[in-house]
Amino acid sequence: MAAGWADEEAKMKKAWIAILPSILLAAFAAAQTPATHTTQADLSARLEQLRAQAKSGEGSAAIKLEAYPRHFTMLSLRLKSGNGEVHEHWADFFYVVRGHARLLTGGTLLGSHPTSEGELRGSAVAGGQETDLAEGDFVHIPAGVPHQLLIANGEEFVYYVIKVQEN
Repeated sequence: MAAGWADEEAKMKKAWIAILPSILLAAFAAAQTPATHTTQADLSARLEQLRAQAKSGEGSAAIKLEAYPRHFTMLSLRLKSGNGEVHEHWADFFYVVRGHARLLTGGTLLGSHPTSEGELRGSAVAGGQETDLAEGDFVHIPAGVPHQLLIANGEEFVYYVIKVQEN
């Protein structure tokens, strides 16, 4: 019986040695995401689409640019203030492309209600810290932090968003 076990063990080792390189190559290939490049011309063309959507809709529009395993990118445009929101699992990174806004972070989300799994919306953020945002600014809002963008009447605010799954 011991000899039979030794033979089986040897066969399993040979099988693992034969298939292990394939498994490692597949895992490595899955982990490699090709680099993506978005030009200013690409963003400008998409911005025109967003402007039309925002004007005919609720005063804001966004488009997902690229999706990756634990993050994605968006281009967003606001013509008016947004509601308060909390993303329970996603951090927001904003790069301000154009315009000015005030960002409220922290505090309490008023009238909180779920809109989808891990996403809460409310009428406003109360008691948060206020930060003025201008072109070229970069902001990180961790997952779980209430936030709201306030846009002055007549202003256009354009920002590039990177959403990263934190938990």
